[in-house]
Amino acid sequence: MNREIASVLQEWLVSPRRKPVVIRGARQVGKTWTVRALAASAGLHLVEVNFERYPELAELFLEKSPEKVLSTLERVKGERIDKATSLLFLDEIQKAPHAFANLRWFHEECPELPVVATGSLLDFVLKEHEFSMPVGRISYLFMEPMSFKEFLQASGDDMLAEYLEQFAIGSEMAAPVHERLMASFRDYLVVGGMPAAVSEWVTTKSPMAVAEVHQDLINTFMDDFSKYAGRIPSQRLRNVVMAVPRLLGQKFKFSNVDRDETAKAMRRALDLLCTARLCHRIVHSSARGVPLAAQENEKMFKVMLLDSGLVAALQGVVLKTEQELREIIRVNEGGISEQVVGQLLRAGTAKFIDPHLHYYVREQRGSESEIDYLLQHRTNVVPIEVKSGATGSLKSLHQFMADRELAIAVRVNSERATVTHVDMLTPVGSRARYKLVSIPFYLVSEIERLLTAAI
Repeated sequence: MNREIASVLQEWLVSPRRKPVVIRGARQVGKTWTVRALAASAGLHLVEVNFERYPELAELFLEKSPEKVLSTLERVKGERIDKATSLLFLDEIQKAPHAFANLRWFHEECPELPVVATGSLLDFVLKEHEFSMPVGRISYLFMEPMSFKEFLQASGDDMLAEYLEQFAIGSEMAAPVHERLMASFRDYLVVGGMPAAVSEWVTTKSPMAVAEVHQDLINTFMDDFSKYAGRIPSQRLRNVVMAVPRLLGQKFKFSNVDRDETAKAMRRALDLLCTARLCHRIVHSSARGVPLAAQENEKMFKVMLLDSGLVAALQGVVLKTEQELREIIRVNEGGISEQVVGQLLRAGTAKFIDPHLHYYVREQRGSESEIDYLLQHRTNVVPIEVKSGATGSLKSLHQFMADRELAIAVRVNSERATVTHVDMLTPVGSRARYKLVSIPFYLVSEIERLLTAAI
C-alpha cells in the first residue's frame, strides 16, 4: 500500500540534517509496515528491535554510548550492523522510555545511522515522562489512518487518485466520473482507513470479512484498556468509546454517556482515550483570527473516533446498497459524514504537525449557530460546513461570514464541485459577501490546494 508519509520518510533518509525520527500514531495505522517498506525500498538492512515483543532488549539501551549499544545488539541478534547501510528500527519504544531519552546520543555520536522509533502508546510516556527529553535532537512525524486517495491507490484506482490530485477548482467534472468517485467514497466511509480493513476489502470485497477485521481491531483497542486498569476502570473507558458514534457531530456532554458517573471521572477516561489517539477532540474556537488554538474554549468540544470504519462497526453497519448507505447517513443526521471529513482533514495535515481540529458554536437562545469545522489556511480562517446530502441550509454559515467578514468558505456535500459568489442579507440584517467553494467528500484531501487556487 502506498502511504503519503513514505515520501516524507524518503526525504528524511537523504537529508543532511537528519535526526532520529519518531513516528507517533494509534495502534494499527501502519507504522511498523511503513518503516519496513522504507528499509526495503532504500535497500537498507533493517535492524528491528520490538520492545513489546522482546522486553528484555530494553536493558541494552540503558547504555548511553551508541557504539556499545550496537556492538551488544550485534551479538544478541547475530547480525552485522553496518551504520552506512543499515536502518535501526525501535518499535513500541514506549516500553523502553530510557531508550527514547537516549536517542539524543545517536544523533550526536552516530549521525550516519538512520534511526526510526515508533510507539502506539508513546503519548502516555511523553505526557508523564521522568527523563530528560532529547529536545532538538529528534524529529516527530504523525500518522493517521489511510486517506481516501490512499484507499483508491490500494484498490488499484491509481488513475482516479491522479485525477483528484490534478482536479482544478472551477473545472467541470463529468457526471460518470463523479458517480464512480462517490461510489468508491461510500465504500471508504464504511471500510475506513485502517490498513488491515482496507487490505481485506481489496482482497475479498467481502463486507462480512471487513466487519470481522473491524471487530478484531476494536477488540485490540479494548484489550489495551486493561493497561490503564490502574488508572481508570476499563468499563468506563468502554462506555465512552461506545458513546462516541451516537454523539458524533454534537457537543459532547458527559451526562449523555453515563448519568451515574461524575463528569470528572468521565473526563479522565476521555483524556486517556485521546492520549491513546483512539478518540480526538474537536475544540470550540471563537475564530476571530489566527491561530485558532489561541482562541479555544476547552470546555466546549465534540468528539470523533480514529476511523469511520470503526464507527460503522460500532454501529453495526456493514457495506450495503447505495440507497441503504444514503439512509444510514440520513438517520445519523450527518454525524458519520462529519466523522469522515474530520478524519480526512487530520490525514491531510502536514506529517510533521500533530493535527488538531476546531469548530465554532454560538449557543445564545434564539440565535444558535454552529460551523462544523474551522480550517486555518495560511493567514485565513476558513469555515467548513458538512452536508450529508446534496442540499441543506447554510443559515449559520451566512451569519458567521457576515459577523467575521471573511472572504471564503467551504461546503462539503455529495454534489460536484462548484464555486459561487454569495451576496445576501442575513435574518438579522447584516450582509454576507463571500466566495463559497462547494466540494464533494472525495476532494476533502485536496482542500488546501483547492483553497489556494480559489483565493
